[in-house]
Order: sequence, then structure tokens, then C-alpha cells
Amino acid sequence: MSATGQLRLGVNIDHVATVRNARGGAYPDPLRAARIAEAAGADGITAHLREDRRHISDADIDGLMDTLTVPLNFEMAATAEMQAIALRHKPHAVCIVPERREERTTEGGLEVAREENRLAHFIAPLREAGCRVSIFIAADRRQIEAAHRIGAQVIELHTGAYCDAHAEGRFDDRDRELASLREMSAFAHSLGLEVHAGHGLTYETVQPVAAFPEVMELNIGHFLIGEAIFLGLDPAIREMRRLMDEARA
Repeated sequence: MSATGQLRLGVNIDHVATVRNARGGAYPDPLRAARIAEAAGADGITAHLREDRRHISDADIDGLMDTLTVPLNFEMAATAEMQAIALRHKPHAVCIVPERREERTTEGGLEVAREENRLAHFIAPLREAGCRVSIFIAADRRQIEAAHRIGAQVIELHTGAYCDAHAEGRFDDRDRELASLREMSAFAHSLGLEVHAGHGLTYETVQPVAAFPEVMELNIGHFLIGEAIFLGLDPAIREMRRLMDEARA
């Protein structure tokens, strides 16, 4: 597998739904955000249907499957309910993520190594249905090896610790986290896994990760929705796309 090609941008629209749900109405519409993201250069749309439906709803997933012209990356916990929803819709990709009700956002990568047998059986029907299965994990050799053994085609490396260290001015920690992401991207690629990355990426932190030749896709959401308040969604996405392309060039 070649580590070449344009770096793809997946735009996560979860937090458009967060704003909508704060008032309990129909506005702003995540489907409208998805269409704007497509026009601005997004290569795919990511949406996380949480068990508590705190942002994206079942109706949002229905609408995205009906209207998108770019692939949907369906983020989900490894539960029977979510597996059934994914098998009904058969999105282009499913990304298995850890999920705890009390967390504000996904706090870390999935523990694959300790649940290898269960997860292998869980993802098998998704693969058979034609979905590309991605596992959201930390930049950890043991977890990457386990993801490979259970039959995942893709891993998405959690970039949150790197981004948090940068934001908090802990630059030695930031550089260590970046080095780990770089090393584990190359390791995962050597196993034949497609490598994605995401969580917490901003204009300031995206380029070092975008420069990794093994990384084929970045999934970015919260920052872009926040920037859209000031710039508009289309310009916010276009600037992220520009920075990614500049780093890759």
C-alpha cells in the first residue's frame, strides 16, 4: 500500500447539532452544514451517533445517507444498537470509538487489546456489509497490533493529547506526543492499515500531522464549527484545506 495521494479532510458536523439541540428546535441544520462542507472541499462527512443522542440524531443519519454525495464516516460505540443502525444504513465507513455517558467528548482511544475477541466478532458483520471499519485508538503499538489482528482496515489516531499540550504551552510534551504519532503512523502503515488522525486539531496544530506521509485522512469538527462563528463555515473549511495541502506539498 502506497503512502501517497492527496490528504483527505473529513468534516465532523456533530456540534452543529449541539447548537441546534440547545434550543430544541430545527436550526441550525446539520444537513445544511454537510452540504456547505462538501462545497468547501470536504472529502467526507463524519457524524457520531451517541447512545444518549446528545447531538446527532437518528433522523440526521437518515438525512445524511439520503443526501450526501461524499462518503459518510459513521462514528459509533461498539454496541448492538449501533451495529444494527450501521447495518441498516451501510455507510461508506464506520469508526468504532469509546463512549462514556459522563464524558464531554471522546477522551481517548478505544481499548482494543483487552477486548480483541469481542471486537473481532463485532466488526465482522460490518465488513461483510461493505463498510470500511476504522478503529479510533491512541498512538500505541499494542493497540495498533490488536486493531490489525481483529481485521480493521483503518485506524484513526487520537491527536487530543498532542493538541492539548500545545494549547497549554507544554511544548516538550507536545513534541513527544507528535513524535509518537509520527512513529505509530509509520508502524500502522507498515502493517497494511490505512492511517487517519483526528481530535482537537486546529489551524495551529494541523500541519505537523498533515505532513506525515502515511496519514490519508484528517477528521476535524469542533474547531471548524467554532471558527464558523467568526468566519463562516465555508471559509473556515477552506482555510483548513489550504493548510493541509500546504503541509503535504
